[in-house]
Amino acid sequence: MEAQMDEPIFDPTRVYDDEDSALDLIASRSKRAQWRHRRIGPCYLKFGRRVKYKGSDLNTWVNSNRVETGATMS
Repeated sequence: MEAQMDEPIFDPTRVYDDEDSALDLIASRSKRAQWRHRRIGPCYLKFGRRVKYKGSDLNTWVNSNRVETGATMS
């Protein structure tokens, strides 16, 4: 059975600011800061103190953390 491509969760053409509430879907702002410090979590861009996330990177990270469960019922 082939995996189907899901609709992207984040707009792949958008750059999200770390303060954007849409990012709370994956983790709180403080948790994302911990992830950056530990160098885990989605890729990000840094401009001085400003942190940005590309929507395409967020979608890649979300899809890489997808957990496949047993056979689904039809």
